[in-house]
Amino acid sequence: MNSLRTFLRIRKRVEQHVTKQSLILLVLIVGLFFEAYMHNFNLVYITLFFILAAAMGAIPLGILNIGHLEADFDGCGRLFANRPGACRFRVKNGSSSTSWGIDLCCRENRETLPPIPPHTEITASTEPLPPRRGRFPVGPCRLESRFPLATVRFAVPVEKSMEATVFPEPKGRPLESFLQQMRAPYGYESDFDGLAGYTGSESASRIHWPSVAKGATMVKHFETERESDTLRFDFQRCASHDEARLSQLTLWVLECERRSIPFVIQMPGRLLDSRKEGIDAILETLALY
Repeated sequence: MNSLRTFLRIRKRVEQHVTKQSLILLVLIVGLFFEAYMHNFNLVYITLFFILAAAMGAIPLGILNIGHLEADFDGCGRLFANRPGACRFRVKNGSSSTSWGIDLCCRENRETLPPIPPHTEITASTEPLPPRRGRFPVGPCRLESRFPLATVRFAVPVEKSMEATVFPEPKGRPLESFLQQMRAPYGYESDFDGLAGYTGSESASRIHWPSVAKGATMVKHFETERESDTLRFDFQRCASHDEARLSQLTLWVLECERRSIPFVIQMPGRLLDSRKEGIDAILETLALY
């Protein structure tokens, strides 16, 4: 009785849909029925009986296979417009049997999961392709299975609301081009006040050639540089229109993060400082501008 109650409970949350295989099965059953009726062949009756039994038995097996599964949205990595990203889900099997042939479906994305052992939780992911920046609904998502005969498609929806922030597409001129444009004269060779390690981005005029001769490439560090350790980007001047400006700033923000360069962005009515707000907060501001 308890098993029946459990089956009826999980049956309510499992959606059932016909498939092409179910139509083929229907045509086969009708054909066998007419063959048995017209010719009265016992072998046809037996075959028809086994096909019907298998088709009917596949329904409760399919419901039990997927009905105990629960999927929870576990967040997304950084998502950028027109770039494939990754969103994670935790799929838990609360039954005492292994679940087979499970797919995680979100919009047009379909991810086939490995067999899920009993009382086990696995992590699955999908790769959405957001078309634009801003708020992006990850769903609707669902778990699907055609186990065991593919004659019925069983589905369990992921009911939790799922939304992620999509950052502008990073594109434009590289950061090095901006640095070359903004780079000012650093003084005469005798004016430098120290040496720093060579990172590969400095111009050849700043290389301290005596150190090269000694086998250690260093660059000259001038007093005038100390006021420009933090890069300053201007929203209005970096491109011709808003979407291009947001994409350009996103590219520079990511390159500064990769190279550990502090920066500030002068937005209309607001100043964004990487050392105070953090990279993700700045990217979200650009996404929702």
